[in-house]
Amino acid sequence: MNELLDISGLTVDFGGGASPVLDGVSVQVRKGEVLALVGESGSGKSMTALSTMRLLPRGAAMRADAMTFAGEDLLHATERQMNEIRGGRISMLFQQPKRMLDPTATVGAQVAEPLRRFLGLNRRAANARVIELLQDVGIAEPERRAASYAHQLSGGIAQRVMIAVALAAQPELLIADEPTTALDVTVEVQILRLLAAKRAERGMAVLFISHDLGVVSSIADRVAVMYAGRIIEEGPTAEILSAPSHPYTQALIRCSLLEPDEGGALVVIPGDVSSAREVRRGCRFQPRCAVSKAEHIEAQCQAYEPGLDSCSADHTSRCWVSISTRRSA
Repeated sequence: MNELLDISGLTVDFGGGASPVLDGVSVQVRKGEVLALVGESGSGKSMTALSTMRLLPRGAAMRADAMTFAGEDLLHATERQMNEIRGGRISMLFQQPKRMLDPTATVGAQVAEPLRRFLGLNRRAANARVIELLQDVGIAEPERRAASYAHQLSGGIAQRVMIAVALAAQPELLIADEPTTALDVTVEVQILRLLAAKRAERGMAVLFISHDLGVVSSIADRVAVMYAGRIIEEGPTAEILSAPSHPYTQALIRCSLLEPDEGGALVVIPGDVSSAREVRRGCRFQPRCAVSKAEHIEAQCQAYEPGLDSCSADHTSRCWVSISTRRSA
């Protein structure tokens, strides 16, 4: 399959008897592709990204069957080895870029840091390359911006700076965690086009994290839908959006399209994701699932959670309703 990042059976918990934040997550990102992780806040998307970088918050315990990057074992890598991978071979682009930039350092100094650390450029060569990178990500007057501080930047310019930092060391994988959150629509489109152009130009893979299916449709090759720390559906973007199998994916799409229900009100998913943390067995979406009630299979859904079942060659779903539908077809 030509996987660049291969995670199998990833579990993260904070102890104390609470349900795991991630529970048996398996994710593969192929070379040169964009895989989108989608789902509501609290579904485990960002925790998956932080686990990949081995940057989990204090108190978190991580275990997995395997976690490799370009064939190298990330699970058992030393901190020194991880420091060579983070920012060099794997870069991360965060939401709220102005908060992620160092307020005490100039833009130029922050873009130059990975150039000097990972590419070994001297100060003069790094400073020249900084100007090229800022210009490359569409920042006007790059010399002036290089001397600026974070508080002097708009949100859109700050995100372009963060993209320049993330791409400086020419990574093989970019993890973009909600990179357009809090940006206005026009700037969002510009940032998405910039990311798509850089991906195509450099041939890098992207793990794109978002709750916005409209954004995902414009940039992703494949989609993995997360709910309560589990992957519940995965497949090619066009197929997931046009023929979703899992009731949760179907509901997400209807909500993103602002579709009205039979009474004319906007479609909403009843309850909230926190209810899934109380589910100790069966499907975690069952308490919020209208489909299981309509099909009268609540007992089955409450008793057992199915594995990911094949819908087509590259499309899988974790749902009793869709499984029974396919088997009876």
